[in-house]
Amino acid sequence: MAGAAILAAPLLRRLPIVGLTVLLLLGGATRGWSADRTVTPVNSSDCGAVQYAGSGQAQALIVSDLPLQGASRQRSLQMNDAIRLVLSASKWRAAGRSVAFQACDDSDAATGLWSKAICQANADAYAADPSVLGVIGTYNSGCAEAMIPILGGAPGGGVAIVSPGNTLICLTQSSPSCTGGEPASLYPKQRNYARVVPNDAYQGAGLASFAHSRKLKRVYVLYAGADATSLGQARTFRGAARKLAVKVVGFSEWDAKASSYSRLMRKVKRASPDAVLLAGLTEENGAELIKDKVAVLGANAGKVKLLAPDGFAQQSTIDLAGPAAKGMFASVPGRVPQNLTGPGKTLVSELRKEVGGPVELYAPYAGQAASVLLGAIARSGTRAGVITAVTATKVKDGITGSFSILPSGDPSLGPITVSVARKTFVPLSEIHPGQALVKAARQG
Repeated sequence: MAGAAILAAPLLRRLPIVGLTVLLLLGGATRGWSADRTVTPVNSSDCGAVQYAGSGQAQALIVSDLPLQGASRQRSLQMNDAIRLVLSASKWRAAGRSVAFQACDDSDAATGLWSKAICQANADAYAADPSVLGVIGTYNSGCAEAMIPILGGAPGGGVAIVSPGNTLICLTQSSPSCTGGEPASLYPKQRNYARVVPNDAYQGAGLASFAHSRKLKRVYVLYAGADATSLGQARTFRGAARKLAVKVVGFSEWDAKASSYSRLMRKVKRASPDAVLLAGLTEENGAELIKDKVAVLGANAGKVKLLAPDGFAQQSTIDLAGPAAKGMFASVPGRVPQNLTGPGKTLVSELRKEVGGPVELYAPYAGQAASVLLGAIARSGTRAGVITAVTATKVKDGITGSFSILPSGDPSLGPITVSVARKTFVPLSEIHPGQALVKAARQG
């Protein structure tokens, strides 16, 4: 996989940025730090080299902030590949401004997981570098929670952050699960955050709808105990399930550091569920959890099904859990790569050639986030102006479809795709949950 080299080859020539038709409605001032100068690399050991394959010298810098170690590594490398392909298609320019790219890591080498301390240090480094006009990231919602206030208070009116993977409701909307005054507490000055994937209220509603359609009437919900995002996903499923008369027969946490989950699965078995939901991440010892579920409750295609949200919807789940993963259902916010059309289909085709295998689910969304940022930079070369442009984005026939960024920072498009694990995750159905069910999910 091309994880670090500059991609100067004529990739994605059939996908010009102008063809994505990013339309921006601007109404704000454009004063602030300008990056119309030779870019300086972000001063952090967690960032790679600046990448640029355009003509002349780069005048602005966008960075990605993703976990590049552990089980997330391959997914994140593909997301960076997608960003570079979009930059290559634009000839590394946003209108009259040349744009470079730098990939940064927010994971801890000891655990392979994102680290709050690293996320905050990265945000400080981005804020201090006047070349940086925008951040593509994060993948993990907790990391975004740590970065958003720092970037919002950066010199020049703040730094825009566009996420291709965050799903935590509290980043953009209030919910009973938001215990720290979010989202208002994250934005002491102005909203500087947007995402191109729907939030967990949609995913909880979609998974509950899927369970209902499969006549799964008794579901035991497990969530990763030390992870607020996992608990949030568990609650959104519970809220939507309640409205659909799908009974949650248990609601328990798992310890990501445990050596075995046999005892936990025996507890689950006593509740007589016909499905188990795992709200969390593969990286949170998910493979062992899946193996023990199958050992105690049987194969996923048998009497007790296995459901999971997007933290498990990656190839590493199948690779690490082996045959035990077969037959599990996993949802993702948005559309899977196989279902994208137009520019999205083209990007997926180019990515498949680039990586020599299946395209990870969030890679096209990283490309879409890059397109949104490039469109914003094309309208303003200042930090404050880019934030204004991002929050007023309207995309027509983009990589992931047509949508606008709502005042909350969420996309206006909210499909959920459920796939089944075989040799890879194979999409089964695309679900469009109604607003009443999404509201019930949000209330948890």
